[in-house]
Amino acid sequence: MLKTRVLTAIVLLAAFLAALFLLPRYGWIAFCAVLVGAAAWEWGALAALAAGGRFIYTAIVIGLFVLPGMLGASWGNGLYAPLWVYYGAAIFWIVLVPAWMWRRPRVEGTVLIAAGLVVLLPAAAALVDLRVAHPSLLIAVLGTVWISDTAAYFIGRRFGRRKLAPSISPGKTWEGVAGALLAVGLYAFAWANLPASAGSGAVKLAPIWILPVLLGLAVVGMIGDLFESLIKRQAGVKDSGTLLPGHGGILDRIDAPVAVLPLAVLAFIR
Repeated sequence: MLKTRVLTAIVLLAAFLAALFLLPRYGWIAFCAVLVGAAAWEWGALAALAAGGRFIYTAIVIGLFVLPGMLGASWGNGLYAPLWVYYGAAIFWIVLVPAWMWRRPRVEGTVLIAAGLVVLLPAAAALVDLRVAHPSLLIAVLGTVWISDTAAYFIGRRFGRRKLAPSISPGKTWEGVAGALLAVGLYAFAWANLPASAGSGAVKLAPIWILPVLLGLAVVGMIGDLFESLIKRQAGVKDSGTLLPGHGGILDRIDAPVAVLPLAVLAFIR
C-alpha cells in the first residue's frame, strides 16, 4: 500500500509541477477547473446526491470558478477572487468547522452542499492567485501541508499513543501533531532565511512572521483533514473516491490544502 501511495504521489506531483510551470494563465485555470470539478463530483456523492444531481452540482462549481477568468475580472490587489471570499473561508475554517466538529451534528442536504462551495471555490481561486504571485510561493505553501502530513504520518505511526480525535479519525495522534509542528517549524526557519531570488520576494510578510504563520497554516490543514474525515464518516465511506490508487479520491488528497490555500492568500499576498 505504501509503495502504491508513493508512486501515485510521484505521478501527481510531476503532473502538478508541469502544469504549474508550463501552462499559460488560462491553461492553469483550466487545470484547476478539472481538479475542482473532480472534487465537486466526490463532494456531491458525500452529500448523497444522485448522479444527475452530482453532475449539476459539479457544473455549477466549475462554472462559478471559471466565470471570473472568462470575464477577465480583477478584484482588490488584482486577485482572481474578491477578498471577502478568502475572509469567508477563513471564518469557515477557523471558527465554524471547529465548532462543527466539536458538536458533531449530522448535517445533510442543502447545508452540506453549500459547505462544499465554501470548501472548494476559495481554494481553487487561491491556486490561481498564489501562482500569479509566484509559482514558488504556491509550492512553498503546499510544502507546509506536505511536510506536516508526512511528519504526522510517520511520527504518529512510530510514537503515537494518545488519540487526537478517535471518533472522527482513529489513526491520528497527538504525538503525530507534535511531530508535524516540529517539522513545519524547521521548514519555517529555512523559508525565513531564503533569499528574495528564490521566490520569497513575492511574500508580503516579514521573516519574523513566517514561523507563526506556517504553524497556524499547519494547524488549519489538520482541521481540514479532520473535517473531511467527519464528512466521510457521516456518509459511511472510508474514501471519497477511487480515482487515485493508494490515496482514494481527489478530496482525500486535497483535504488539508483546501483549508490552507485561502488563508495563505490572506497571509502572503493580500
